[in-house]
Parts: sequence; structure tokens; C-alpha cells
Amino acid sequence: MSYKIAIASGKGGTGKTTVSVNLQYAIAEALTKDVLLADCDVEEPNDRIFFPDAKVMSHRVVNQMVPEIDTDKCAFCRKCVEYCEFNAIVVLPPAGFAEVNASLCHSCGACIVACQDGAIDDRPTPIGEITCLNTGIGAGLAEGNLKVGSAMQTMMIKELKKSISDDYDLILYDAPPGTSCPVVETVADADYVVLVTEPTPFGLNDLVLMVELLVELEKPFGIVINKAGLGNRDVYDFLYEQNIPILAEIPFNKEYAGKYASGNLLQNINEETSVCYSKIVESIEERYLQYEGNNYFKW
Repeated sequence: MSYKIAIASGKGGTGKTTVSVNLQYAIAEALTKDVLLADCDVEEPNDRIFFPDAKVMSHRVVNQMVPEIDTDKCAFCRKCVEYCEFNAIVVLPPAGFAEVNASLCHSCGACIVACQDGAIDDRPTPIGEITCLNTGIGAGLAEGNLKVGSAMQTMMIKELKKSISDDYDLILYDAPPGTSCPVVETVADADYVVLVTEPTPFGLNDLVLMVELLVELEKPFGIVINKAGLGNRDVYDFLYEQNIPILAEIPFNKEYAGKYASGNLLQNINEETSVCYSKIVESIEERYLQYEGNNYFKW
């Protein structure tokens, strides 16, 4: 079984993707080349930007099964409407109108159970795509890309994770920002979570929310402070008070930021930043070796 690490953040713009991409590179160099990066930020996947020479290895469309109502069979009894927890069905008996709103449907199947007239059947509706790429780094990249306008982020992440073999040594999940359902789904089966934050008031506010979530989920985690040297010390005070480990501090560096902006993140990173990633890898290596030896963790 794979050891799974989620890289998450309470807010966007902290450098979560930066850390994810560089961490795969650092792990592939120092620990194991059998490390896959999965971009679970399905609404805006951008890990691929940093691999301009990546080659597509496989590609498939992800479908959601959405019920369709046959009005020729429908008795317009509205039982399906009563059963639907997501208010996705509209039935207007006087007008002979019955329809399922695909953007609200969660494919639970309750309406099909409710219908006594056999008027409802599932039909596949595309919600996005999954692409696997050979990036030349580790075991490559798996990317989920949600169809614009779809609200099925969580379903798309589930399908992306299901499509990934459990035979890799390590799988890195680049999680979406925030603390909502897509984030919960991403970290749900993670063995460890790397939380990326920044030393600013906004960074602290959203870090606190993310810490509360991971404590509730009983997920072990450590902190990477990105853009260290900016902002204030409030984040450090919070981590000290809560006894939360800091895995590394990545100092703000204009050269490093410039490489990020140009998509050359993996090329010629300065030594100071490379040392930071080495520290993160050392912490992961310790946990990974425990996992490899026992196939479980003793926290």
C-alpha cells in the first residue's frame, strides 16, 4: 500500500502548489523515485504548468450518473421530489413537466427508489477529465480537471483518487485551498498532512481553521511556513502555544519567486531553499520508514 501525504493550506496563495511540486522532486532525489503527484485542486489544477515537457500517458472522461425522467411514464406523483435531499428535481403536474437539475444532483439514487412507475433511469453526464502524465520527475503526475460550471468537486476528487494505483511508494495529494468538502475528501485517507502557511494575519486565521479540521479528523500534520521573514510572529506564537511542529521555514526570496512566476520551479533552486526541502523530506522519511516497516503508524 502507498503512503499518502496531503499538502494543504487554509487559504489560497500560500505556496501550496510550489511546495507540492518541489517536494515531489526532493523526495524523488533523496528518498524514492516511486512518488506520484496528484493534483486534487480540480477546479484549477496548475501543477502541470511546471512540467512543460510532460507527455500524456492516459486520459479519460469522468461521468456522473444523472437520473432522467421519462414524462411518458411519469405519474407526476412528486415522490421523487420528496425523496431528493438536494432539491434537484422539479415536477409540475399541471404542466406535465418533470426534470432533474444535473448541477444539483448528487447521484444518490433516492429518486429511482422512490419512483413506482419506472420512469427514472440514470444517464452518464460528463463532469470532468483525469489525465496521467510522464513528467520525468518521480512517477509523474495525475491530474483531475473539473468541467467549468460543475459543482461536483468532491465527486471528481474521489474519481481521481480511485484511478490511482495503490502500488506507489508515496502519493502526494496537492489539495484545494480552504477547509470545505473537497479538502476533507482529499485528506480523508492521507497518512500525514503537510500544512503550508504564511506569517500574515490572513495566513494565521485560515491556518487555525485548518488545524481545527485536522484535529477533528484525527490526522497527524506538520507545518511549512512559506515566505518566512514577511509579516509578523503571530503564526509562530500560535504554533508554539499549540505545540505544533514546524517542518521547515522557506524564506521569501525574489529569485525563488521569479522562478515560480516563470514556471521554472525545479531548475536551479537556491541552496537555502533546497535545504528547507531537505528538512521536510527528512521528517517524511522517518514516518515513511515506520510505515514501510510496520504498515501502520504508532502516533
